[in-house]
Amino acid sequence: MGCCQSSCLTETHPENDQSRQRQQQQEHRNHSQAVSGAGPDPAVANGVPSFSEFSLADLKAATNNFSSDNIVSESGEKAPNLVYKGRLQNRKWIAVKKFTKMAWPDSKQFVEEACGVGKLRHRRLANLIGYCCDGDERLLVAEYMINDTLAKHLFHWENQTIEWAMRLRVATCIAEALDYCSSEGHPLYHDLNAYRVLFDEDGDPRLSCFGLMKNSRDGKSYSTNLAYTPPEYLRNGNFICCLVYLW
Repeated sequence: MGCCQSSCLTETHPENDQSRQRQQQQEHRNHSQAVSGAGPDPAVANGVPSFSEFSLADLKAATNNFSSDNIVSESGEKAPNLVYKGRLQNRKWIAVKKFTKMAWPDSKQFVEEACGVGKLRHRRLANLIGYCCDGDERLLVAEYMINDTLAKHLFHWENQTIEWAMRLRVATCIAEALDYCSSEGHPLYHDLNAYRVLFDEDGDPRLSCFGLMKNSRDGKSYSTNLAYTPPEYLRNGNFICCLVYLW
């Protein structure tokens, strides 16, 4: 791999090197099985693979060398990035978010941020399942949601409107996702909008995990779209966490 080996996927205890080595070997086997399709991934929990490091070769193969035909999202003037759909050798679909090095010049900071978000696991999230930090490459890997975004259903399918019951379901499911993220130490979500709400193969709404990543050159700013930034965060860099109850 490149210059950004992660220290957050395994614990390092000098007094217990043998245990650490066994853990690293098991994680490597888990990831190899998940990518190659050689067998079931024993680290899969509730259908979601454990968070792991992907090689650049894996992701190039999955996305057909990052073909423009596989682009599903393109955004970000301050921190330009693209999202590709891809398919691993085990036939599992993934979403790959590709940053420029300019967006994340500090490789260690990128890996630490990805590992933090990668610990989250919830049925209402499009969960982050891995990353790649190889040379100048900065990539995130998440579950792929096949039924597109809320924005497309709201604004681009004029003859197929969303019923009010589903709109309410979207609101409650996303509130559940945000509540979980807040309880797990991620109270601030970046650019919450209709493009961040995705629908899985069963038609259930999920919140994109990509919005939980800090997204800037210095790794300190969460938002590139000021329209969705909390006012108090714009004023002084702090944010207020509160619960809103709807009756």
